[in-house]
Amino acid sequence: MKLQTTLPLSPQEDQIEYSSKILLLGSCFTENIGGKLDYFKFQNLQNPFGIVFHPLAIENLISRAVNRTDFTEKDIFERDGQWFSFEAHSSVTATSKEALLHLLNNRLNKFSTSLSEASHIILTFGTAWVYRHIASDSIVANCHKIPQKSFSKEILSVADISASVERTVALINKINQKVQLIFTVSPVRHTKDCFVENTQSKAHLIAAIHERLIVSPRAQSRGLFYFPSFELMMDELRDYRFYNDDMVHPSTTAVQYIWEKFKHVWVSSETETLQKDIDVIQKGLQHRPFQPDSVSHLKFQQDLQQKIEKIKQQLPYVVSFESHSF
Repeated sequence: MKLQTTLPLSPQEDQIEYSSKILLLGSCFTENIGGKLDYFKFQNLQNPFGIVFHPLAIENLISRAVNRTDFTEKDIFERDGQWFSFEAHSSVTATSKEALLHLLNNRLNKFSTSLSEASHIILTFGTAWVYRHIASDSIVANCHKIPQKSFSKEILSVADISASVERTVALINKINQKVQLIFTVSPVRHTKDCFVENTQSKAHLIAAIHERLIVSPRAQSRGLFYFPSFELMMDELRDYRFYNDDMVHPSTTAVQYIWEKFKHVWVSSETETLQKDIDVIQKGLQHRPFQPDSVSHLKFQQDLQQKIEKIKQQLPYVVSFESHSF
């Protein structure tokens, strides 16, 4: 008896190895997959300007990085003693304009390098709904709790998103023609947009991506791919037990499930041995002993350190067992 619908997924060529460099941009689901890459010590950079939810925000940041357009005073503003940019998440902030410009442009330089060096770029679109700042007539990445009357809300059409995808691909290919570009749609529901509007938004994103990636006969030859995160959540994990308490975000179990599917498609099986060794270390580091000064625990720590040193020899970029990026 078949009790679950399943998506047919096959391993891709040019899979992720430990020598790969991965760049992840987009909605909060980016951090779920990025967290797994961090855990297993793959070289990756996640959202250098914080979480960005819609395609135009991603395109805008990529355009800045490719064209080396530094942030200037006109790109930032002050609110309640903190400085922000409408192009970045609220977590990217500072107490002075000089400090914020320094932070933004340092990250921009790192981002530009990552774009040119990445072997795989994962772009996760969260919503087609956008907010336009009325005074500047510009679509923002984040409203930073500015009063709603300062913005108008609109939805990007399928044509708008499709054109943005094409421009984004062209920008990246200007500095990196060998990269594998993996598009995906976040399974996280944007309930603040209301459920019908959220479904409309996801439909626009999926239709636009598929117009460029699936309908186009040259998509895979151009290094363009789609990974069905949204469809895995909606069609294979269609049960509230796979959601967090907020009934919106995927649970730990769901994230693990989608990660396993992603690994099947995009992560080389040759990395499995190292992943298992690293998993042993990570679990060992989380161990909390009842008797920390006991002989057995001191021996456990010594063995664990030896395992860490072995991994550092195999993966020289691993400085410590904390999150890192290339």
